[in-house]
Amino acid sequence: MTDSYLRIASYNIRKARGRDQRRDPGRVLDVINTLDADIVVLQEADRRLGQRPAALPKDLIGSYCDYRVVPLSKNDVSLGWHGNAVLVRPEIEVSVEKTLDLPGFEPRGAAIISLAGSVNVTLAATHLGLRRKDRRAQQTMICNVLPTSSPFIVAGDFNEWSSTTGFEPFERELTMHAPGKSFPTGWPMAKLDRFAVSEDLKVISSGVADTPLSRRASDHLPIWMDFSFGRVH
Repeated sequence: MTDSYLRIASYNIRKARGRDQRRDPGRVLDVINTLDADIVVLQEADRRLGQRPAALPKDLIGSYCDYRVVPLSKNDVSLGWHGNAVLVRPEIEVSVEKTLDLPGFEPRGAAIISLAGSVNVTLAATHLGLRRKDRRAQQTMICNVLPTSSPFIVAGDFNEWSSTTGFEPFERELTMHAPGKSFPTGWPMAKLDRFAVSEDLKVISSGVADTPLSRRASDHLPIWMDFSFGRVH
């Protein structure tokens, strides 16, 4: 991170289960280390049943990566909120603004965090539902809680196969960015993983982390994007 730009990545880790059906948290963390991101938004970071234990153990994150976990969980065993977790570099100051239970047929959520210090940006981390009507309602709820006084970004698995429809609530206030085809890893054909960015942020570059390792580690490839929020030096 510099005084004027940062890199955000989004990665659906499928509970650390790779294409070989093995759960391998270390492999997922190896992929995360290649992203060189300041902030990493994760989906499916927790199991679905019971207390939703973390798919990536916190102590393993500390030993594998130079990141700390943003405290989103409401218990001692989960990593995030509805499977949405956020990792940040140690020097980045953040505060959790709120966690949302999103509307829809299946349990979904979003976490809203603010970056403090020299980076005045609000981030919404989410994993939208499988039905389009639910996704539209979820987008509306997220937009209703985002601030109007600071730049903001929505990052996650938006679960929308179409490139021309389904984002109407976001598009009223945000610009959609799909870095590339990220699903499925064996033969990427869909841009399910995306960013939505307010107009006061400039997108410098973006991409999909498509490597032999990332193709094995999950059924989604990670995406990343560099944003400027001031004068680039």
